[in-house]
Amino acid sequence: MKSVKEITTESKIQDRLKKIPICLELVKYLFADAELQEMQEYANNVSIRRLGYNDHGPVHMRQVVGNGIKMLNILHEAGIKTSLEQEEIGSFEDSMCAVILAGLMHDLGMSIGRQGHENMSALLAQPIIERALMHILPDDLHRRVVIKSIATEAIIGHMSTRKIHSIEAGIILIADGCDMTKGRARIPMAINTTPRVGDIHKYSANAINRIGIHRGERKPIKIDIEMSGDVGFFQIEEVLLTKIDASPAKQFVELYAGVAGQERKCYL
Repeated sequence: MKSVKEITTESKIQDRLKKIPICLELVKYLFADAELQEMQEYANNVSIRRLGYNDHGPVHMRQVVGNGIKMLNILHEAGIKTSLEQEEIGSFEDSMCAVILAGLMHDLGMSIGRQGHENMSALLAQPIIERALMHILPDDLHRRVVIKSIATEAIIGHMSTRKIHSIEAGIILIADGCDMTKGRARIPMAINTTPRVGDIHKYSANAINRIGIHRGERKPIKIDIEMSGDVGFFQIEEVLLTKIDASPAKQFVELYAGVAGQERKCYL
């Protein structure tokens, strides 16, 4: 059974896609996919209970999709074309479909383990991507191939350990880094009390009160982060900033962060 957080996040995602019917149909199909749900939940079990990491399950993957949709829409409204649009090989809708697919499947490989999980995610995602695209684009092989390729690049590239080249994959990289608020660390903080590898990620994420993704002033996308303590700077400087630096979408992002009640630090 889906959690209240999952259902609420799904509703927000669908609201953001009302003007893009093909993408709305895609998320509805994926949210109803029982196998994908089981894979996300098992990945979270391995991440939290076996390995002691933060949430890498259905809520996290939905949050990443929500972040990605928001950022891609901001770029679109600012007149900035995606890689598929620039290359005249696909549409904005195709790019959005790729971001949705990648966001919902980028951490499936955590069901196997942490090391190289992005490659395992891409492997596990292929049959789901293929059947989802056959559902929404049964008569368009070209679009299915293009969308699957971009989604796979985004999945494999979400750890910033592999060079990526598309704006779409770059958006997923940043969208993943932006899901680091205290809610993501709540369960591992509660059930894992002995020191373990990865603890700094839990404690730093637990210090992040709020992350806002808005239209920027100097650049199209503004990311604004409020923290309860200085330990949150680890999450920003060692995780999020690393991902932004590796992203082809870096040029479109401004980043601010600071402890509540104090002046924000401008990183980008």
